[in-house]
Amino acid sequence: MLADSDTRWKWGALTAYRIQSDIRLDGYLLRGRATPTVRQLDEVGARADSLREIRGVDFVRSVDRTRYDVIVLACVGGAVQAVLHGLARAWQAGTPDAATGQHRPVVVTGYVGVVYEKLADGLLLRHGADVVLANSRHDADRFREVYRGVGADDHSVVECALPFLGGARYTGEHAPYTVVFAAQPSVPESRADRTYLLRRAVEHARTHPDREVLIKLRSKPGEHTTHIEELPYQKLAAKAPGGLPANCRLVYGNMGEVLDRTDLMVTVSSTAALESLHRGIPTAVLTDLGVREALGNHHFLGSGCLASWDELDAGHRPEPDREWLARQGVAADGEYERAFDAARARVTVLREAGLLPPLAPYYTPRTAPGYLPGILARHGLDPHGEPLAGYDGAPEETGGLRRVARETVREAARGAYRHGVQRVAPAIRRWGQL
Repeated sequence: MLADSDTRWKWGALTAYRIQSDIRLDGYLLRGRATPTVRQLDEVGARADSLREIRGVDFVRSVDRTRYDVIVLACVGGAVQAVLHGLARAWQAGTPDAATGQHRPVVVTGYVGVVYEKLADGLLLRHGADVVLANSRHDADRFREVYRGVGADDHSVVECALPFLGGARYTGEHAPYTVVFAAQPSVPESRADRTYLLRRAVEHARTHPDREVLIKLRSKPGEHTTHIEELPYQKLAAKAPGGLPANCRLVYGNMGEVLDRTDLMVTVSSTAALESLHRGIPTAVLTDLGVREALGNHHFLGSGCLASWDELDAGHRPEPDREWLARQGVAADGEYERAFDAARARVTVLREAGLLPPLAPYYTPRTAPGYLPGILARHGLDPHGEPLAGYDGAPEETGGLRRVARETVREAARGAYRHGVQRVAPAIRRWGQL
């Protein structure tokens, strides 16, 4: 399994175990800006039998097509597309039966959560995998429509569900009654909006001193997740007038463990809302900043969960629409365990087929000559999936002083990048608005 962030690692590892429980899972972390730390990996709780950090070009070159039965690509769309092209090229070389079929692993990919933006872009970048998992009936219909719309094969789309739904059903209020605000790294983006949401959570705690308000954060300052967080809530909280009240605090940790004590989940559009709804926990998707595509809360239209902080302050508890839940793969009444049957069956059929056709992504140098080369180049590949000059002759060091030096330089580079993202870039944007 190849993953490029903490949340995608969680999705990829748990997907692998949903497809086949008794497996050996070799985990590869794609080296980049969002490579998770040890703390982040421990927090998500998805384990692998081995773990290695790797460049995309080295993953493509090192994967033996006879060693693995299944490869799960849990990466951003561009990385998936690059790996598909790289693997197609690597497995084609020296394969006498490449024209009719190959003995190779089944390649699986998908999305880590709610798909509310870049639907066509992300899907077409994932085309070429043997199985493209859709987390709900709603997504499966949309995915097939996109593929058919460009004349691409849509048989790879398989409906399943998010692999990390689960946990005990909500049975009633805790003591104290606990409200959880699930923060997101990049939604909303502006300082004013993020400060507003923090202020409203704090005000809710002050209005209800008998309640506990937890602000659930995804990462600590300096860490990255799937999305870049330019304005961490930790920094905004440190500047909150009067500080945080005693019954309001920042928390980290596994979302499932936090949900064990949650009585009301509040978010803008986090996938945590689906985890909460699956367990029957009252869930509110905020409308305070509008219902907008840029926020992703438009995905919850018809859910019955849309609400404002004013309504929550007054005691409102949203009631979800059952039909909406069913279409979104939130099967809280026993259907969930069967949600992966189709994916499991598809992978089994492909594994037992013997020969599989070569990987054939929709994007090629002919269909997307102005787009594909740039995507592949970012991962060290030329337009045909071959390693670029300078990448092919740079194998990774595996030990000794060279490895220590490499790690030191890499951490320094990451620190500089994070400083630029979190401090310099926002300042430049503010100056540009003056």
